[in-house]
Amino acid sequence: MEEQIANAVREPLAKENIELVGVHFGKEDGQDTLFVTIDSENGVDVDLCVKATGIVDPIIDSLNLDLENYVLDVGSKGVSEDE
Repeated sequence: MEEQIANAVREPLAKENIELVGVHFGKEDGQDTLFVTIDSENGVDVDLCVKATGIVDPIIDSLNLDLENYVLDVGSKGVSEDE
């Protein structure tokens, strides 16, 4: 499923100069979470994460993957490793 999502969102993100680093399902604070990690030549800020979320979210919905009650977490690589 992670690979299917990655394949679906990679090109639409690239059209906006956003590199898909990875897609991973996991848990955060006990909540099922889909982590989408991105990067950009100009770095990743909140605005870019919001933009990427707006691209990724409807694509995931269109895939009909039977995902319910999950959180979509779009962020830059390395952010959570220091926490």
